[in-house]
Amino acid sequence: MVIGGLVAAINPKNIILKLIGCVMAFYGSILGLKFSLKLNDIHHAVHNPDPDSLFGVQGCSTDPTFPFNLPLAQWAPNWFKPTGDCGYDAPIVPDGVTLRQHAQWFVEMYQQSEGWYLLPPWHFMNMAQACMLAFGMCLVLLVIMSGAWALKIIRG
Repeated sequence: MVIGGLVAAINPKNIILKLIGCVMAFYGSILGLKFSLKLNDIHHAVHNPDPDSLFGVQGCSTDPTFPFNLPLAQWAPNWFKPTGDCGYDAPIVPDGVTLRQHAQWFVEMYQQSEGWYLLPPWHFMNMAQACMLAFGMCLVLLVIMSGAWALKIIRG
C-alpha cells in the first residue's frame, strides 16, 4: 500500500502513475486482509482447548514465503525472519535486555493477558483482528477515493 501511495505521489496529475498507485494500494490492502484472516484462524486454533482444532491449519513455517517470492527474511532478517511460537503474540524479551520502565510495563501487561490484545484485561480484539480492521478501513478509504477520482474524470 505504501509503495502504491509513493508511486502516485511522484506526480499526482499523471493518470498512469495514479492508476498504478491505486492498483498497488488495492493489492496491498486485499493481501493484508487475506493474511489477517489467516493469522486470525491460526490464533483461534492455537488458543482453542480442543487439540483437534489445529488439524488443517496451515501458515506456520520456519521458511517464510513473501509476495513475488522476495527473500525478505534474508535481506532483513531482523524484520522478516519468523521467531517465536506460531499463533502466540505475547512479547518475549531476550535474556540480558534491560527495558525502560514504560516498556517493561507494556511487556508485563501483554504477558499477563497471554498475548497482544487491544484491550488486554478483557482479551478484546487480538492482533489479527486489529490488522483486519486497519486493512479494512484502508480498503474502504481506497474505494471512496477511487470512486471520487472516477466521478471527477467522468464529469470532466
